Amino acid sequence: MTDVASHTATETTDAATHGAGEAVMHADAVGAGDAAADGAAAGHDAGGLVFHPLDQFLVRPIFGEGGIFHPTMPVPEIHWYTPTNVTLWLALAVLCVVLLFVVGSRGRATVPTRTQSVAELFYGFTHKMVEDVCGKEGLKYFPYIMTIFVFILFANFLGLLPMSFATTSHIAVTAILGFGVFFAVTILGFVLHGASFLKLFWMTDAPLILRPVIAVIELISYFVRPVSHSVRLAGNIMAGHAVIKVFAGFAAIALISPVSILAITAIYGLEVLVAGIQAYVFAILTCVYLKDALHPAH
Repeated sequence: MTDVASHTATETTDAATHGAGEAVMHADAVGAGDAAADGAAAGHDAGGLVFHPLDQFLVRPIFGEGGIFHPTMPVPEIHWYTPTNVTLWLALAVLCVVLLFVVGSRGRATVPTRTQSVAELFYGFTHKMVEDVCGKEGLKYFPYIMTIFVFILFANFLGLLPMSFATTSHIAVTAILGFGVFFAVTILGFVLHGASFLKLFWMTDAPLILRPVIAVIELISYFVRPVSHSVRLAGNIMAGHAVIKVFAGFAAIALISPVSILAITAIYGLEVLVAGIQAYVFAILTCVYLKDALHPAH
């Protein structure tokens, strides 16, 4: 009996010793993990190459934890009624358009001021573009195209300001514009021409045997229009801003910082051109789609 009790006590002691050893090893592992995390955080704080170029596209609320004034906090749940950085900069783009074309041009002076001259320059440029592409019939839709053009232009340029938000880098914004144009011209085509609008997909100049194949291709390309229309704008704006952010991350290294700064300057200059060109491309494609709605026959 004494031997059994002694053997049991020995096993209990060994188990306790083994458990204590595992606990110590686990504690060491946890301590090593915490030390590694602290080291990574210290390396990040010391200016290491730990950067996230796509964080600039995060949608954040304007106020509260995780908002644009507290970017280091976790982003809270965002509802449809939450004012965010997207709505702020969209509103600023609308405000700039109103200030230029309503407030700045309210005098309608015979000898225009500088602000009125800029507004008239935009007006004349867009008016000529619509007339050249769509003809005289398309001029009644000039206000719609003018609004789209100047809104995208101001949104693109506002996104180039330091600490701003590039609203047109979000597909949710450009898709609303692209699909809005798609539905507008499609409805207009059927309202003006009825079933004859389907002549847009039937190429009478092609051989009869090829017409059904061409019609399918034309139909597919027609429904791809709003996707390409919106993705082109968002992709170009997002790519340029992400590349600038990447080069800005390398600017922390003293050895290559001069090259990084020169690259940022060059890309920024290119982005200024892209901002204007993409607004123009969106507007002129809208004119092309409008022309198809006005004159559907090939």
